[in-house]
Amino acid sequence: MPSNNPFIELSNFIEDTYGSPEAFAQQLDLAVEMLFYVEEDTFSRRELQEVASALMSVMRVLQGK
Repeated sequence: MPSNNPFIELSNFIEDTYGSPEAFAQQLDLAVEMLFYVEEDTFSRRELQEVASALMSVMRVLQGK
């Protein structure tokens, strides 16, 4: 039964899909790296940096840092 708590749902998704928050954080780390190699003129540099910063913040929480 789905939870009404989005944090519990996210936690369940991470565990079911990636096995652990650490494994999910590794995938997010790869996504951040990919953002730095997006073709020019797709997004502004600032937009990409903001997305990368948001992903890094999520990674730090998941890694307990």
